[in-house]
Amino acid sequence: MTTRGRSRVARAGVPPRSSLARAEARAGLGLVLPSVVIVVVLVVAPILWSLLLAFKDLRLVELARAPLFGDFSTASIVEVLSSRRLWESMGATFAYSVIGTAGAIVVGLVAALALRKPFRGRGLVRALLLLPYVAPIVATTFAWRTLLNPQYGLVNAWGQALLGWERPVAFLTQRSAPVGLFGLELTVPVALSTVIAFEVWRTFPFAFLFLTARLEALPGDIEEAARMDGATPTQSFRHIVWPQLVPIVAVLTVLRFIWTFNTFDDVYLLTEGRAGTQVVSVGVYNYLVGRGDVGAASAQALLLAIVLAVLIAAYLRLAGRRGGES
Repeated sequence: MTTRGRSRVARAGVPPRSSLARAEARAGLGLVLPSVVIVVVLVVAPILWSLLLAFKDLRLVELARAPLFGDFSTASIVEVLSSRRLWESMGATFAYSVIGTAGAIVVGLVAALALRKPFRGRGLVRALLLLPYVAPIVATTFAWRTLLNPQYGLVNAWGQALLGWERPVAFLTQRSAPVGLFGLELTVPVALSTVIAFEVWRTFPFAFLFLTARLEALPGDIEEAARMDGATPTQSFRHIVWPQLVPIVAVLTVLRFIWTFNTFDDVYLLTEGRAGTQVVSVGVYNYLVGRGDVGAASAQALLLAIVLAVLIAAYLRLAGRRGGES
């Protein structure tokens, strides 16, 4: 813009372009600033505080009087890493997360495929399948604990009456039990298997919902052409449907694994971490509330965060490599 043009703009009362840009920047900063403050206060500050507490040998009753800086020690981290319970809980957490995630996705996929074709009442059946995921966790765990109770639960009553069980099974308090399979006697973790089954039952509707939406978006003419060419339903699923579902299955795997790895309420409400079901999040709670050891609880929470960060970084790197190859 020439000098004469700028003078005309100034006389007309219109601010120059640089002033408009600065005004827009200030307005944008004013809109973003409240969200930034909330995130810093509610997310960043507690994380940094927990990080500092992990390097302190501190009890819960001393928390109010303890200084924020100073008196740093690695005693809590050494205590947590040298504890046998940590590695037991880590193994239980990985088993719970891997099997629970895989089971939820498989059951959700089967349900989505079974309800893919329209029939009378399909909408009602789909809505009913979402109930385990949307129902309150306290109500669902109470129902499961009642059904699995060895004294008056329906599962044991039906098992003894119909399946010939010799004695009731304490599904939520028994650590393990021998089971014969094809002439081999295997030791099955009863309580851990029960909480994994609950996790699969409660979270498969999440996978079912996403997979159903993806199946509804698939073009039907490709599968119809494959059927006309003589492809079986198995071949059609393997070569046409499954490749279209792989991206959404990958996203579901990551999301469900992270959420399952951090699960606390399901396990605690069912077993309180007893009988070999103490996952890492329950271990953090027991350190903090049961023993009042703030330093050890923060150290175990820090270890949990590190493991999750490593897993997420590995997945992102693998996903980026696949994207680059494609």
